[in-house]
Parts: sequence; C-alpha cells; structure tokens
Amino acid sequence: MLEDGDGGLVERCRAGDKRAFDTLVVRYQKPVFNAALRMLRNPDDARDVAQTAFLKVYEHLADYDPKFKFYSWIYRIAVNESINVLHRRRRHEPIVGDELDESVGPEGQVAGQQLGAGIQKAIMTLKPDYRSVIVLRHFLDCSYQDMAEILSLPEKTVKSRLFAARQQLAEALGRDGVA
Repeated sequence: MLEDGDGGLVERCRAGDKRAFDTLVVRYQKPVFNAALRMLRNPDDARDVAQTAFLKVYEHLADYDPKFKFYSWIYRIAVNESINVLHRRRRHEPIVGDELDESVGPEGQVAGQQLGAGIQKAIMTLKPDYRSVIVLRHFLDCSYQDMAEILSLPEKTVKSRLFAARQQLAEALGRDGVA
C-alpha cells in the first residue's frame, strides 16, 4: 500500500500522525545505527548519533524533499552526525574486532581477527570524508547514486573520493604489513 511507503509515512507524519513516525524509526533504526557504528566503532556513540539523527529528522520533516529517497536523507544526517562526533573526538580510538568465524579453526580465527583489526585500524586513519565513502560502499553496499544523494555530492566526486580513499587505505595497509 502506498501509505506504507516512506513518502506516505512522511506525509502522515507531517499531518501529525505520531505512529507513522514510529514506523519510520522501526524501519530505519538498525540501518542508521549500523552506519554510525561503522563510522565511529563505538556502540554508545552510534546510539547517540542514531538518536540525534531521528530527532533531526522529526524536527525537519517539512524540509524533506520527496523527490529523493528517504533513506538517503536519513543516512546523510547520520553520516554527518558521525563526522561531527569524529571531529569532536580528534583522536583515533582502538577498534573492537568483529565477530569470529568459528568454522575456520583457532589459527584461522586469529589470522582473520588480526586481518580484520588491521583493516579497521587502517580505515580509522582515513579522514572522515574518505571513511564515509568506504563505509557506505563496502559495508552498507550503497550504489554510487545513493552515495551521492547521502553525501550531497556529485556522483563523479563520490567516485573520485572513493578511488582516493581506496588508495590511501591500500597504502596504510601496506605500511602496517596487512594484506
């Protein structure tokens, strides 16, 4: 039903339907949290960013342009809030390793954990603008067009920024002996 689409829910929110906003929160809370977590690598900061993003969405529903995808708009808010947190932090924090794959045996688990930690460490050395394109493309599987919408950049800029980010990431991994 059209009413259940993002655009219909936004219109219902604008008309004062609080349950429509609840539906949007339920629909996007996990993806927004995951995007912030990939940017920040801190669950508490990611929860704060997700809360702030939804608060800003609610406060600025009148500004939402339905010609763009709603998820692109909310991701852009979450990514921008994550970048703000990173700027306030002004330091690199250690990364907690991702879940281990128990099917590869102890040696494989250790090697995978070391590789994952090395990649995450290298990602955290990137500037937030470069980190955001890596996260959007490789962790959230966004298309170039979606990334352009989320970051409010031309698609060509997204592609060149991603190319530069990958080069810097490869250099950082090479310096750290990860590959």
